[in-house]
Amino acid sequence: MTAKTPDSPHVAPASASQQRLQQLADSLHRQWGLGERILLSWAPVADGLKVLWAPHYFLGNFTASMNDGRPDDRLEALNGSFLRKLISGRRQMTEDDIESTARRFSLQIDRVYLSKGDVIRPEEYDAIESQARRYGISYVESRAALLFDIADFSKFTPFEQTSQINSLSYSLNSAFSKMKKRNINIDFARTTTGDGFYIWNRDISPSANVNLFRFMVMVVADNAIAKQKALGNTVPTIRTAFHIGSHYEFYHSEGMSPTLSSYIVGDLTIELARMVDSAAPGQILLGDFRTDVPTSHSDDAYLLEVDTERFVDRVRKSFRNLEGLELAGEPIQQLWCFLSGETGAIGGESIRRFVVTDKHGRTREVYNLMIHIQSAHRDSLLLGSPVPPGPVANGERVTPRRWRH
Repeated sequence: MTAKTPDSPHVAPASASQQRLQQLADSLHRQWGLGERILLSWAPVADGLKVLWAPHYFLGNFTASMNDGRPDDRLEALNGSFLRKLISGRRQMTEDDIESTARRFSLQIDRVYLSKGDVIRPEEYDAIESQARRYGISYVESRAALLFDIADFSKFTPFEQTSQINSLSYSLNSAFSKMKKRNINIDFARTTTGDGFYIWNRDISPSANVNLFRFMVMVVADNAIAKQKALGNTVPTIRTAFHIGSHYEFYHSEGMSPTLSSYIVGDLTIELARMVDSAAPGQILLGDFRTDVPTSHSDDAYLLEVDTERFVDRVRKSFRNLEGLELAGEPIQQLWCFLSGETGAIGGESIRRFVVTDKHGRTREVYNLMIHIQSAHRDSLLLGSPVPPGPVANGERVTPRRWRH
């Protein structure tokens, strides 16, 4: 009897849309020239795409105006403002607009042709937009990000350093998984600093900043509980900073292709780094920011502008949705956070901003966050540092603390 040959795995043929998108991707990659050029915009046309490229150094010609400086030339100011708006939004343009932009900056438009008779469908525009962004630089005017920094990292052995990075990475993944189970939308991205991570939320919904803050609290809590259970130096003590500000985003090229993961750099990351440098081990600092938050979870909720204090006040009301989760194997009965005041007679009765000074002598105002965790199987934990990170800010707004009822 002849043995039967196992059926070969069935691979579904690529759809016409997939083939079309792959053809476009291959053409964009060739035109990109290993990073020699950056993509500014694209426009669908009858037989393919028109793509506007610029030399990789092109945006540097408008540094002053794109960074809110004061260029001497008025035309440069107008062009810089135009470009920042261009890279802040969707890269898709109409054919007339892309032609006009090319003339304005004396740039050349390249063509991407499809097979004869083939056309791009409107439902494919979002996929093309995602491809296009990998070959350009984007500007985000306001987004939350956080920085986790492992305290005293250089003092540990290479094995301990590896273990601590791995432990922190697991806390990130664990918090992400737990939040997904509660239908909390967090699509976090990370880049390593060597001894920690910058984290931001790819989601751009009105709740994105709120959800990233909740994610931060979950990570800090998971790390702290794991730290209590660990032996040796395998779980890190972390310093944490959270802020909202502007940044640029790009896809770093590795070898022949841009990576699938993006990187961020700008005022936001600079502020986070300076804040963490001023933090004590275990401390959690928040920047002095303003942002919009939704007034409810409904899709038609209106947005309310808040400062850091009101932001924390509104976010912590949503912590009930996190209670009952397991962190580092511990069921959490209650999560709570608050902004601290001064130590001394009125300590714990007011919220205060503090001034921290970086190594360059520049000052910034921050808030000090404390997190309270009540688990089912152990005593409550108070996370953060009660030690003020610096002197109280001048002209301080003393705000009565809002206690939980």
